[in-house]
Amino acid sequence: MADPAPASLPPKPPLRQDGVLKADLCIIGAGSGGLSVAAGAVQMGASVVLIEKGEMGGDCLNTGCVPSKALIAAAHAAQAVRDGQRFGVHAAEPEIRFEEVHAHVHGVIGAIAPHDSVERFERLGVHVIKAAARFLDRDTVEAGGETIAARRFVIATGSRAAVPPIPGLSDAGYLTNESVFELRERPEHLIVVGGGPIGIEMSQSFRRLGSRVTVIEKFDILARDEPEAVEVVRAALLRDGVTLLEKVGISEVRRDGPVVTVTLDGDSAVARCVAGSHLLVAAGRRPNVENLGLDAAGVASTPKGITVDARLRTSNRRIFAIGDVSGGPQFTHIAGYHAGIVIRNALFGLPAKVDYTALPWVTYADPELAHTGLTEAQARKGGHDVQILTWSFALNDRAQAERATEGLAKVVLGRKGRILGATIVGPRAGELIGTWALAISSRLRIGAVASAVLPYPTLSEISKRAAGSYYTPKLFGSATRRIVGFVQRFLR
Repeated sequence: MADPAPASLPPKPPLRQDGVLKADLCIIGAGSGGLSVAAGAVQMGASVVLIEKGEMGGDCLNTGCVPSKALIAAAHAAQAVRDGQRFGVHAAEPEIRFEEVHAHVHGVIGAIAPHDSVERFERLGVHVIKAAARFLDRDTVEAGGETIAARRFVIATGSRAAVPPIPGLSDAGYLTNESVFELRERPEHLIVVGGGPIGIEMSQSFRRLGSRVTVIEKFDILARDEPEAVEVVRAALLRDGVTLLEKVGISEVRRDGPVVTVTLDGDSAVARCVAGSHLLVAAGRRPNVENLGLDAAGVASTPKGITVDARLRTSNRRIFAIGDVSGGPQFTHIAGYHAGIVIRNALFGLPAKVDYTALPWVTYADPELAHTGLTEAQARKGGHDVQILTWSFALNDRAQAERATEGLAKVVLGRKGRILGATIVGPRAGELIGTWALAISSRLRIGAVASAVLPYPTLSEISKRAAGSYYTPKLFGSATRRIVGFVQRFLR
């Protein structure tokens, strides 16, 4: 989501010559990455054409990050009513009016949409074309009856839900992130296919909003995260009443009227069939590369996305690819990060390269699970001399005051206290992980976090306490005791 500042100088518009619209930069896709490139480039003096066939703001605003977090907020509110008794505040089971939840979700989208609108970007000086784009050759694009030639192109078309080839799935009908937020009635029993971040977030939210929920995952839920952190989330889901079926495959899906039935397979299948009212597919993403004319542009791609180098250049060096479509990490904040890399390359000719060393991600369950850098398994596989630091939320005074003591911070260190990675599972972990992402990107050692002075009582102290535990064996060991004893003989 772009939030550009007003330009102090008049924008540079594209030129029309011989029926061709000529610009410094042509961007295909007005999601988070494309909007960020467009806003930055036009304010830096480049002429910019932005092409979008769908909704401005892309997946994040319309069907992804924004509506999902709005739904999660509604689910949190419902759960807060149920949990009030822990504080001596007693209330009846909350009444969930799902039509009003739907209105809340779309109200949030509507509040943000003007920031990403055609009108706003045209005021900035961006030439916006609402149409599908297709490369005619290596340096020309056609869209909406216009022919656009540019010095550089940026493909930012994003991704969509991947639909696994399960027999009967298409005929049975299913929801994805593109349709689940259009529901105006609460599902009686939501079956979620996929135990990644999207599946887990949606499963917990719908359960807290009153639906029965079953998650079916072929492997383990949240498989890329630290196992001990995942276990905290798993326990929370089970406590909420979510049914988790892990290490279970699906052999068939069928619908009989209002009932959708999923037939299971796998050694750990606890039942052969699961019947529900709605089916949500959250089994990964696939890049939007169809009908772009990539072959004509000389742009190579794989099923994972467009092939790019560390500078985000495609096999056609005049064309960049960013965000989900580039086949890398699929996060909105990565698309924004990519935008900065492209601007430095395309506008200034600087050889800026991506670096995912400190890449953070968050699963917005309750409790949240956040990570940055290397996991313990990755660090050991990489041959590092690993040391692990942990600190429990139960040892934090603010967490105790809020009765939110489930969770922990785990820090992965290399030699001489070098910070390699960190995981936090607990309340507001997504906010807390920023300390560790900054530390890793700045190549700080553990002493920098341990010596920080933080306000009391805050959850942020968890990071400081975890860092401080690195020094505990030395500070309170026998060697320190001998030194103190010796020095005290001479102090007056």
